[in-house]
Amino acid sequence: MNTVLRALSMAFAMGWQILWPLILGFALSAVVQAVVSHREMARLLPDDRPRTIVKALALGAASSSCSYAAVAIARSLFRKGADFTAAMAFEMASTNLVVELAIIMLVFLGWQFTLAEFIGAPIMVGLLVVLFRRFLGRELLEEAKAQADLGIAGRMEGHAEMDMSITEGGSLWQRITSEQGFTAISHYFVTDWASVWMDIAGGLLISGALAAWVPAEFWQLFFGVDHPLLARLWGPIVGPLVAVISFVCSVGNIPLAAVLWNGGISFGGVIAFILADLIILPILNIYRKYYGWKMAGFLFVTFYAAMAGAALIVELIFDALGLVPAQRNARVVDAAITWDYTTWLNIAFLILAGLLVWRFFNTGGLAMLRIMNKPSAMGHSHQHM
Repeated sequence: MNTVLRALSMAFAMGWQILWPLILGFALSAVVQAVVSHREMARLLPDDRPRTIVKALALGAASSSCSYAAVAIARSLFRKGADFTAAMAFEMASTNLVVELAIIMLVFLGWQFTLAEFIGAPIMVGLLVVLFRRFLGRELLEEAKAQADLGIAGRMEGHAEMDMSITEGGSLWQRITSEQGFTAISHYFVTDWASVWMDIAGGLLISGALAAWVPAEFWQLFFGVDHPLLARLWGPIVGPLVAVISFVCSVGNIPLAAVLWNGGISFGGVIAFILADLIILPILNIYRKYYGWKMAGFLFVTFYAAMAGAALIVELIFDALGLVPAQRNARVVDAAITWDYTTWLNIAFLILAGLLVWRFFNTGGLAMLRIMNKPSAMGHSHQHM
């Protein structure tokens, strides 16, 4: 019982440490989404040229979705005419190049990991584009398109199809500060939280359990700490495998990444683990439903290769520049709740969250929560009240 309570207390303490960064990250993300429309995305992603891939990265970063919603949006774009490679680039960016991820990584892991993630994600997409151009055949792509057009349900299709952006009504600031803008921000804020809370809670519980129960000797042996060269190569290979079986995605995998870093996994291994949120087992099953068995297998192999390759490249770059942290002191084991700046910031941002939640429920938000996980007609957009 004592070990269980210790794991739960560590999970709660870690959650307390990241509460205000999460609220801030989702609030900023909601502001961006409130003024960036999803309607023209398919038109902007017609091919896999470098310019289009850059647009896909920018649009994905602005869309800021949980992993399940990102996968659903990517299929929707593909069905509407977007290039498949560009849609996959968008999918990767919407979970790996987002503000909430950066803030949580800063809190748990430090600026070096945050910078590495935002360098590694574009490298990963670049490698994926190369792999797709070399190995993705027309026949497989046509089979995937036919399967996608069946519209088989996965998860978070309703959330993915909601378009609540405010594209008219004056300048950018005027749209953000208008009543409609406040409503849109509140709706994106709450629905984004609703879509990822299970992943965040799961990540914290798993991280607390691993930190409390798994001895350091196991991690050191598993990650080959006593063999530095082998550990550097092994980390990017094993990192995605740990992600696949962890069932945790989106920002929920950052606490677990901190546990792995403290346990001895290489710098590149941590980056590979974080990049691999789109190949966890539940999402691989969604790929099967969306695109068929063959494309699901193809996506797993190419995504895995791109993630591991990008992580290894990033580690080599950061090692050459002397940017790999020398100390393994991610904020996990020593996390505790005290009356410090974290507590005061949590209180302040909880007040902000309360205002947004109040606005959400007073402008028809409850109906949105009911349809978030239900597919609706393509092109559906939620109207603000």
